[in-house]
Amino acid sequence: MLARVQSAFILGIEAFPLTVEVDITGGKNETEVVGLADTAVKESRERITTALRNSGFLFPRGRVVVNLAPADVKKEGSYLDLTIAMGILLAGGLVSPKVDISKIMIAGELALDGSIRHVPGTLAMAILARKTGISSLIVPNRNAEEAGLVHDIDVIPVATLNDAVNYLVEPDKFTPYKTNYYEAFNKDTQPVLDFEDVKGQAHVKRALTISAGGGHNVLMIGPPGTGKTMLASRLPGILPEMSFEEALETTQIYSVVSHRGQNNGLIRNRPFRSPHHTTSTVAMVGGGVNFQPGEVSLAHNGVLFLDELPEFSRATLEVLRQPLEEGFVHIRRASYAVTLPSRFILVSAMNPCPCGCRTDPKKTCRCSQGEIQRYLNKISGPLLDRIDLHIEVPSLSFDDLTRETAPGPNSATIRSWVQEARNRQIHRYGKTTVLNAYLDSKQLKKYCKLSEDAKKLLLMAIERLGLSARAHDKILKVARTIADLENSDSILDTHIAEAVQYRSVDFRNL
Repeated sequence: MLARVQSAFILGIEAFPLTVEVDITGGKNETEVVGLADTAVKESRERITTALRNSGFLFPRGRVVVNLAPADVKKEGSYLDLTIAMGILLAGGLVSPKVDISKIMIAGELALDGSIRHVPGTLAMAILARKTGISSLIVPNRNAEEAGLVHDIDVIPVATLNDAVNYLVEPDKFTPYKTNYYEAFNKDTQPVLDFEDVKGQAHVKRALTISAGGGHNVLMIGPPGTGKTMLASRLPGILPEMSFEEALETTQIYSVVSHRGQNNGLIRNRPFRSPHHTTSTVAMVGGGVNFQPGEVSLAHNGVLFLDELPEFSRATLEVLRQPLEEGFVHIRRASYAVTLPSRFILVSAMNPCPCGCRTDPKKTCRCSQGEIQRYLNKISGPLLDRIDLHIEVPSLSFDDLTRETAPGPNSATIRSWVQEARNRQIHRYGKTTVLNAYLDSKQLKKYCKLSEDAKKLLLMAIERLGLSARAHDKILKVARTIADLENSDSILDTHIAEAVQYRSVDFRNL
């Protein structure tokens, strides 16, 4: 007897239709899985056999052939366990469904006792189900809140194999799960680190405020222990709260990450990713044999922090060019081609020399000029051009650390300034997705017009510092953000002067 059950496979962050065909014929008792199944799928035979037995079902006798269609796409992971098990029960005549099985999508990993474990990618599956006219989606209990974000289908959470079978036999006894949008979006978010805790470094806080206001990338240069990591970790706390669309987009990316952990609901906090400098190129942009999104996509709508920037491999740093420029990363391999969203604020930190003491007034640098030059040359000019703000972070004296002074503005106050600046950009450009950092050449000409004094000042800076055309555009974009933070419609020479300060560090001669 032949049975067909609907499921999906994940490629990138999207789901695509997959049909599990099961045919049982007479002959030797054996089970064969075909259709480019990886090791995890082939091993499901033993899991399914044991789960069926421990759930009170007898495994059908005879030759069982399981085909995963389309057969030219590799299937990875254990999310097809429940789908294959249901197909075997239907093909063996052990279950008589009272629902249209062709309108049901099924996903879940089986444990040996018949319980069902959570699987990645159920949000993408729910979106696919709605798009293809599937009426119901059977998922593990822990995936219900995530899949329930899609309200146009019936999400059926199940805890065991028997629950899934009972739904096919008695669907009226099950209530579809609907995630409450309001509660999911407005529930308490994780506490954020506050800028008020940072002693001194007022000019760095100002630069990070500008970064948040216009979505600009930042590079901080200073000796060890000056607070670069502390400052970077507080940047998400001054970014505006994510819109529902941003939260849903971010959740879809994290949904397909197999090691995501216990949290399978709507992601409300802006991501903050801080990969180690030994991170590989594939881990940074995504891909691999078992495809996973990389750090640039996991930081989408948030912050990617690269500490000890020159310690990253040259190849790993160079792959950042495309996502920094386009907001997407395009991954092409022999067996797939994927485009992932990767719009983030890059915050990086580095020492002024290998030992880190060159600009420290109280320590002696032990590095030779050649060592310093080789260290600085690890960062290419094209990558440096894509970083809008270059900030020197000096060491603080003991008096600076212990002096009782009035605390600076806290993160909530700075966030209100940032939100006002972004509101001006939304009003100006008519789109919530366009920030000053993302303006193209036509938009620069239209929205970043300068007075004669501002033009002269900018020309003088470009000639003296030998900046590139891209650096010229970055200065205009930063000046536009500074003007927005000061509620100014026009870009004044003072705004240009401040913007130039953030490009005036000559790396090769620090």
